[in-house]
Amino acid sequence: MSDPQDKATHEAHLRAADQHDLAAQAHRTAAEHNEKGNDSEESWHAQRALEYSDHAYKLAKKAHNKSGRMEAV
Repeated sequence: MSDPQDKATHEAHLRAADQHDLAAQAHRTAAEHNEKGNDSEESWHAQRALEYSDHAYKLAKKAHNKSGRMEAV
């Protein structure tokens, strides 16, 4: 991966993956709070999950655009 553009695209994909991981963890935490009946904590974590997921989507879209291989979603 000697091409600087390839490296930047790779880094962009990694940032998107990190946000997806954060979203997944927030979803799991929200589910745990739901199971315990803790509605306020569930709501807070669900909102974080949505924010992480939205950010991950935007980063993934940007990474695909950089790679020149963006496909219709």
